[in-house]
Amino acid sequence: MSATEKPLHIDIPVRLAEVKSVYSIGALEFEGDLPASLFHLQLIEGDIADWKAKGNVIAVFHTNAGHVTLHDSAYNAERNIATGNPYKYLVADLMKRGVKVELCGATAKAHKWGNEDLLPGIDVNTDAMARTTQLVQEGFVKITE
Repeated sequence: MSATEKPLHIDIPVRLAEVKSVYSIGALEFEGDLPASLFHLQLIEGDIADWKAKGNVIAVFHTNAGHVTLHDSAYNAERNIATGNPYKYLVADLMKRGVKVELCGATAKAHKWGNEDLLPGIDVNTDAMARTTQLVQEGFVKITE
């Protein structure tokens, strides 16, 4: 234990056999420079791996967070910058770890984005509200980020 680390007792340990959750991500809030929603997705995927649980985690980006799903040139055009999508590696890592990432079709239409503007592996749903409603009715827990 380092000099700055303090002991922490976990009073309510959680261990699940199965995780079915949908993250509705409509805006980015930050933990330092990292979007909290991406941090939380990393955290639950780490838990699922540690528990050796069955995981079905879906992240639905919409409204003011839809740009997270764009490839570099589309991101640059949307955000009026030239640095590319700073979230692309985090999104790719989450997908590699099992998170299914979707973009709201209504958000895409409002911004005039096509499928060719998206990072590889991003699926487009009808709209975020319909999709999250569908998943909740299928037994997913909805987490709003």
